[in-house]
Amino acid sequence: MSSILKCPNPACTRTFTNQAGLTQHINAYHHRHPDSEPETGERDEDFKQTWSHPLLTARPCDRLGHYLPPHTPPPPFEPLDATSTNPWNPFQDRLAFQWADFYFSDLQASERHINTGLELWAAEVAKSDSGVPWKNADDLFATIDAIQEGDNPWFSVPFHYQGVIPPNPPKWMTETYELCTHNILAVLREQISCSSFDGHYDYVPYRQFNHLGDRVWTNLMPGEWAARQADLISADESTHGTMFVGVVAGSDKTVASVATGHQEFHPVYVGSGNIDNSARRAHGNGMLPCAILPIPKASQKEQKTILYQRFCCQLYHACLAFLYGPLKQGMTVPEVVRCPDGHYRRAIFSIGPYIADYPEQVWLAGIVSTWCPKCDARPGRLDNSAAHLQTHEKTDTLLDLFDPGIVWDEYGLRSDVVPFTHRFPRADIHELITPDLLHQLIKGTFKDHLVTWVQDYILQAHPKSVALAIIQDIDRRISAVPAYPGLRRFADGRDFNQWTGDDSKALMKVYIVAICGHVPEEMVRCITSFVNCCYLVRRKSISTKDLQRFCLHLADFHRYRQIFVDKNVRSDLSLPRQHTLMHYADGIELFGSPNGLCTSITESKHIPAIKQPWRRSNKNKPLKQMLQTIVRSDKLFALRQVFKQRGMLAGSVLDHTRRVMAGDPPSILPFQGSTLTFDYEDDKASDVDKEQTPETVDYDDKTIVRLSARLGGFPRYDTVFVSAGSKDGDTMNGLLVARVRLLFSYFDVYMEKQVPCALVHWFVHPDGGTPTRHQDTGMWVVSAEHDEDGLQPMQVIHLNTILRGVHLVPCFGNGFLPESFHHSNALDASDTYFVNHFIDYHVHELLT
Repeated sequence: MSSILKCPNPACTRTFTNQAGLTQHINAYHHRHPDSEPETGERDEDFKQTWSHPLLTARPCDRLGHYLPPHTPPPPFEPLDATSTNPWNPFQDRLAFQWADFYFSDLQASERHINTGLELWAAEVAKSDSGVPWKNADDLFATIDAIQEGDNPWFSVPFHYQGVIPPNPPKWMTETYELCTHNILAVLREQISCSSFDGHYDYVPYRQFNHLGDRVWTNLMPGEWAARQADLISADESTHGTMFVGVVAGSDKTVASVATGHQEFHPVYVGSGNIDNSARRAHGNGMLPCAILPIPKASQKEQKTILYQRFCCQLYHACLAFLYGPLKQGMTVPEVVRCPDGHYRRAIFSIGPYIADYPEQVWLAGIVSTWCPKCDARPGRLDNSAAHLQTHEKTDTLLDLFDPGIVWDEYGLRSDVVPFTHRFPRADIHELITPDLLHQLIKGTFKDHLVTWVQDYILQAHPKSVALAIIQDIDRRISAVPAYPGLRRFADGRDFNQWTGDDSKALMKVYIVAICGHVPEEMVRCITSFVNCCYLVRRKSISTKDLQRFCLHLADFHRYRQIFVDKNVRSDLSLPRQHTLMHYADGIELFGSPNGLCTSITESKHIPAIKQPWRRSNKNKPLKQMLQTIVRSDKLFALRQVFKQRGMLAGSVLDHTRRVMAGDPPSILPFQGSTLTFDYEDDKASDVDKEQTPETVDYDDKTIVRLSARLGGFPRYDTVFVSAGSKDGDTMNGLLVARVRLLFSYFDVYMEKQVPCALVHWFVHPDGGTPTRHQDTGMWVVSAEHDEDGLQPMQVIHLNTILRGVHLVPCFGNGFLPESFHHSNALDASDTYFVNHFIDYHVHELLT
């Protein structure tokens, strides 16, 4: 029996079955932190990494793939251009580079505007008899084209219909379809080498546990899929010590403009799955455009023919197979790549999770529409718990046993389409399709189904005049909720035409309290259960207990949604987008938190990859111009990263230029690494406007009072959570609710420091007893505290006892709000209030 080796650091709980694994564990940590103590096991303040794969250990190597001795530092970066003495080559100097980068990348200026800017610059420098780096925009573009970094050109690959062509064939049979693509391996090499991802890149599959010992899923690498892939790869001893790279991809059709000929494009984005979710979701290069798929066109009559539909699917999979082709060898034979920390490593690739909405999932999986791409549940009975997962092996067996018609009708599989993953090792598209928060939950089940069904019920259950009055009151309630940072204000309720994902997420925060009292309690409970499911799976980290609670809420949702059938709003509830909820728990265990693998990521990439380049084209056969714009943007981005790595962009360009003109050129700093700040899409808190900034009044030199903020001309007294210090029966999970009336500080003469305080009045349980939850919404209910004279008693508390803001919403009941009601009065107009734990996922985690 082999002995168990422990990390020498007592704070680390990781164990190893051999000395090599332990040594690699210690060395890997020292490579990242050469001046630190041995690995503590802390991945961050909440989670501990207690297991990592013992064989695929991502050992650093040289450029030829030879493993390096322990503690070897990363190799130095090669000169940008060994033949030039100018470190800014091909640009004249730093000013020229940043001017070009600003105009082309940030301003996205047109050729005419660039020419105007250069003319103005030339006019200014003419005063000192100096010149500008370029004569015109074409000259600037030529300099950008000369950049070597990020030089991964697009190329086109023709595809043709190869079936039997009848006399007088339709046009689509004789046309040539061009796949525009990058070399996917070159794209991944460029991305993996970007130092901006240092600190956001996982090198080894691992597992995370929280302080309670529960398994936690965050990014892709802590998931079971990465560990299984590593086990399969490590069966070959030649792969030991390599780095596993799962390739995340996503595709989605988008329309650049409906007004000018319905310009439609079908981009494919790829990225390394080792990048953590925060970096992948950020407005950076966590996902990169790698291909634009051809879109066959045909008449409406031809579009309905089986022959045309079969060709479209086969063309789609042939293009994807060609796109992944350069990676096939690297799926079994290691490729040497440079990593964000500067080290080279031997990498083994795998086709990883694929991000797509339901129509695209149908194409990817080669199934019949209305069937599930993950399991064999039949339409009409999609929520059958006895359904089995689909696999390539199962599909092959069914196709061998039955005729194509039986396979189509009885199993929902197409015999005329072979998924592209069939041609690659360790890849099964049925497994790789990921949960899609945006189209399945946020815009799908919530907006398209539940909100629509509630309105249909109201119109069906009441006379038209009464129904319209109820719908109008629900909209008025939505617009009347109190203000809160980051909460979108629906001035006209939810009555708008063009819904976005952000609109649906914003409405989800207040919709339940708006309909409560106007619809049956089972409908409120149904939507409450569903929204709880959404908030649990939208978290950045999801624990075992979270998954258990998700399953309980999902069972409640399935039970309560029957009300829509009972009230004749729906004839059945077997819907593919709702059915996908049954696969979420397995998907999270495989791939981590779904917010890192959501179609909101690919949709956000459409803007820089498709829509902005399209706007900069002349709109006449724009694809070639768009690709040229993308290449130039990629080159500038890559060169900018290299300059940052070398410390060449430190300080301001003005200071740099002044020092150069003074004969004291700033030194080029060695590579220090760099950090990247990411912006998140979910629950972003808005900045306080200038008109909201509190006034400051000095009563004396030791007391400062801050009056209330004003929002749109109305005083705003925010409600807050105050820590009670214990989770007894008189509090909500150890929290109290108060409304801040005044912020002030005074000077403590004994402690000799300023003490920040808040003057508040409290919200208590309506009956003066223990706080309870509302039985339908699940929200805590509170009311403003009053004394015997009906006045609100005030109390001074230390500012440090305030945990965070809280959102209170009036309990509207079944009455109607007056048309003149304004949201600024909402916290003074009701007897009882809901503590809205759906305002953001942080509060949801605190209170549920």
